[in-house]
Amino acid sequence: MSPTRRAALAAGTVAALAANAARSQSNTIKGVRQVAHGDHVKVVEVVDIPAPVPAANEVVIEMEAAAMHLADVKYVHGDEGFTFAEWPRWMGTEGVGRITAVGSGVKEWKAGDRVFPPQGSGTYRQQLAVPADRVLAAPEGDADQLALTMINGLTAFLLLEDHVEAKPGEWIIQNGGNSSVARYLAVLAKRKGVKTIGIVRRENLIAELKAGGADEILVDTGNPNEMAEKVKAVTGGALVKSGIDCVAGPATTTIARCVEDGGKVINYGFMTGLPCHMAFIDLWRRRVRLTGMSLRNPRSREEVQGVLTFLAGLIGEGTLKAAIAATYPLARIHDALAHQQQTGSDRPGKIIIHPNG
Repeated sequence: MSPTRRAALAAGTVAALAANAARSQSNTIKGVRQVAHGDHVKVVEVVDIPAPVPAANEVVIEMEAAAMHLADVKYVHGDEGFTFAEWPRWMGTEGVGRITAVGSGVKEWKAGDRVFPPQGSGTYRQQLAVPADRVLAAPEGDADQLALTMINGLTAFLLLEDHVEAKPGEWIIQNGGNSSVARYLAVLAKRKGVKTIGIVRRENLIAELKAGGADEILVDTGNPNEMAEKVKAVTGGALVKSGIDCVAGPATTTIARCVEDGGKVINYGFMTGLPCHMAFIDLWRRRVRLTGMSLRNPRSREEVQGVLTFLAGLIGEGTLKAAIAATYPLARIHDALAHQQQTGSDRPGKIIIHPNG
């Protein structure tokens, strides 16, 4: 790391600690809470709350950046599978920040350490107190990019390592080719010698995504049989063992039609809001399997830390990079949620919240 970069990072840490000290004098911070399911303008609010004081086993984290996901909108609306029974709830599932205070019993961390707070800890707050043994170390680097490590980064890693059936030189296919997960997965697959095909809806994405790591990008025609022929053309007839689906609905059929007989489709999302659709011929005659994946896995904290350290290192150096559509301060949380609900060229990337911006 250059002396200039090191000085800049040190200045950022000092500034964060100074801001924390000033805030502590007022004894209040701001946070985003949800009070019911419904229209985000009516049920999501920015409120003043007491500044957290760490218990003996806790640390206080000053948030630098927090990622917004489609799930955040679904939780606000109360979509099927995304409901809560207890209110209010603090919004924000992941992010990155720096420790500003430690409890009396905490030995592992100190003020100034950069960390990932526990997933689902309500990261749309200026500060939060969390158990010290659930915090994971974060490297230096772009906070906006690092804020995506624990969900998008880990999803891509687990899809490739635990679910995809492909050896070096073989192909996999994925829809949502412009998503952060797809971008990460294409790079991670290339490092293993596995080739990727991404399906997108806009032709103007092809050059960018191929430059970013994808071997081939195809524009969805909406016809599963046509897409299967396009896949055969770009692979030279090579079979595709695994397909990855984050769209669901009819898009699942397209992925299923593009994999080989006896192949596997792994679903991890439903951008359409629809169940996965698969044709009888693919399930019965072609014996294509459909399965799901989740971040709820049996890996230990030490294993997860190892994976996140690996991913965060690649993110920090710019090898893994997500498209960022916009950043918002807490005061504009309604605008951020409205933007998150847009698609295509209206939201060409991720939404990032700057709690202290």
